[in-house]
Amino acid sequence: MKFIDILRDHLDTFNQAYEQQITSSMRQAIYAMLSCRTNTERNSHWACQGCSHTADFPLSCGHRSCSQCQHNTTQDWLNKQQTKLLPVEYFMVTFTLPFELRAVAKSHPEQVYQAMFTVAASVLKDFAHNSKSLGGKIGFTGVLHTHNRRRDYHPHLHFIIPAGSFNKDKKQWQKSRGKYLFNAFNLAKVWRARLMEYLINKLDTTLPSAIPKKWVVDCQHVGKGLPALKYLSRYLYRGVLPDKSIIGMTDGKVSFKYQDSQSQTTRIRTLPVTDFLWLVLQHVLPKGLRRVRDYGLLSGNFRKLRQQIQLMFAVAGTVFPLVEEAKRLAAIRPCPCCQQPMTFMGIYLNRRPMSSTITA
Repeated sequence: MKFIDILRDHLDTFNQAYEQQITSSMRQAIYAMLSCRTNTERNSHWACQGCSHTADFPLSCGHRSCSQCQHNTTQDWLNKQQTKLLPVEYFMVTFTLPFELRAVAKSHPEQVYQAMFTVAASVLKDFAHNSKSLGGKIGFTGVLHTHNRRRDYHPHLHFIIPAGSFNKDKKQWQKSRGKYLFNAFNLAKVWRARLMEYLINKLDTTLPSAIPKKWVVDCQHVGKGLPALKYLSRYLYRGVLPDKSIIGMTDGKVSFKYQDSQSQTTRIRTLPVTDFLWLVLQHVLPKGLRRVRDYGLLSGNFRKLRQQIQLMFAVAGTVFPLVEEAKRLAAIRPCPCCQQPMTFMGIYLNRRPMSSTITA
């Protein structure tokens, strides 16, 4: 069972139940998903080079919340991030928004998510600058997740950080030793103070009075970087709930499976269909908001320096694969008649060509 099929069949009742809570970004996502691969006004035209067969296919919507789209986007992101990996230990730092501020985040998602990124990045940079074992230029990648494994609303940021820094004066990589990077309790104190100050000064809204004094920040050693990147990529570009996780619908209730984070076992959650749709659609991000961001040495501005650091490791005898950035392959469709690859001929709007190139 596909999420889009459930959405299409129960859209009217969903609109009635959540009319006051549906944002413009959610409506745009709904329209995109319902028109995905069904809008015949825009088609891709293909021709087989082995026989005379031609075919038209409706275009995918390309929306980042659509479970049918962007099959290759996650792998493309992983390939790009893999070129930045260093042969060092990595840490995962997670900044969680407390429950009491989640209503504010829902009301002002763009401002609050931006504040979370800005504040968390400043905290990590300052802790690195003041660290005796670091003190130089660091790099890290941050990813916004808005849900837990049960798909409840739970905004938090994950940052993957190479355990080391670059000393520009000595032109050396300074390695952080041991299984320790930053004190999580100290991170949490500064995270709370700075985010509260940012929200009060930047947001024209009243914050709740009962905000806990202790916030949660987790700093864990995760070994090498690639497994952590794969974890971060899991929900980036294919929606928050893959279709394969939906078990089915019975008596107006939808059941889906998820992995419990505590027991590491597969659990099943069942909700009325309208509540299920809201559970998923509430995680649609504001249009234009970047949910993945690179900082410091891992940003695009430091590509040459990052390659120099990788070369330093190679010269020093550290064995690790230097991965070249993967080029995107052209889209391929097999011909239904002769099974030979078909050639993409263009995109047609009312039978007029729009372009002559496409990538997978």
